[in-house]
Amino acid sequence: MPSSSPNTPVSPTSPTSPTSPTSPDSPNTSQPRNPLHGLTLEVIVTRLADHYGWAELGERIPIRCFTHDPSVGSSLKFLRKTPWARDKVESLYLFMLRENKRQQQSDF
Repeated sequence: MPSSSPNTPVSPTSPTSPTSPTSPDSPNTSQPRNPLHGLTLEVIVTRLADHYGWAELGERIPIRCFTHDPSVGSSLKFLRKTPWARDKVESLYLFMLRENKRQQQSDF
């Protein structure tokens, strides 16, 4: 078995590097126009609950995890198993970001 020298530098852009910038699976791949990039579902649900409150969140997206004894944990469990509900939550989050941006622009 060949041993590699600890002093041998590995170029980050070399084709054998698993995290080369040209690799589609690279963690360095950025999505600057995607506001959901890098956010966990937990962060999204928490921000929505803080912004709207559970009652209004349950009115905007009428799913049981928001209307009956809501919590971040129960919501995450349901949303991870239910793609259509997760899509609605992500859409509402994007709407909230647009709404906040419009509000900030009108304040100037």
